[in-house]
Amino acid sequence: MTAWLMRILPDLRRRDVNDDLADLDRLHKRLMSLVPDGLGENARAKAGVLFRLEETRQGMQLLVQSTVKPDIGRLPDGYGEIAVRELGALLDRLRPGARVHYRIAANPSKRLGKSAGKDAGKVKPLRGAAAEEWWVTKAASHGLAVATVTSQPRPDIRAKGTAVRHAVVRFDGIGVVTDPDALRAAVLTGIGRGKSYGCGLLSLAWAR
Repeated sequence: MTAWLMRILPDLRRRDVNDDLADLDRLHKRLMSLVPDGLGENARAKAGVLFRLEETRQGMQLLVQSTVKPDIGRLPDGYGEIAVRELGALLDRLRPGARVHYRIAANPSKRLGKSAGKDAGKVKPLRGAAAEEWWVTKAASHGLAVATVTSQPRPDIRAKGTAVRHAVVRFDGIGVVTDPDALRAAVLTGIGRGKSYGCGLLSLAWAR
């Protein structure tokens, strides 16, 4: 299976762009418009839509991945500078022992057990060293042994119309492929919670 990665440098002079970037629910709907209609329930998962917002030297960048080819013609004219590439070649070449650069904005968290008393069952956000430990463990379960990691807290995400907050941490570093099939699945389906809010997109590049 393959995936397509779309890189958008949005035109921040446009009102519709700024409205999208200020409201992740609205942005998610915009991105879902790029995949076929009529997918029914769990449309995001069926189309493999994942995204990540990040600052670059060129300014704001929006990365969007899907397992169906996006129809960029559905974006408004002039929305931004757009480039699309297929990820099949990279995914096919993953082998045990290969070293890769990785990046992911994730929602490190854990569900509290019975010992937490009245808070049992609640999801607790993790930060700092606890977040990095979460990522090392999570990556290992998805076929990637983390060799180096740096973490950068990002602003929390609040689900629209609720008091629920998603802690967001960006992890960067080098990892070693241990299970190519598991890692391919992680790239295609994302990792962790908050995928509709810009979390879970795992980006890989070859490391020398």
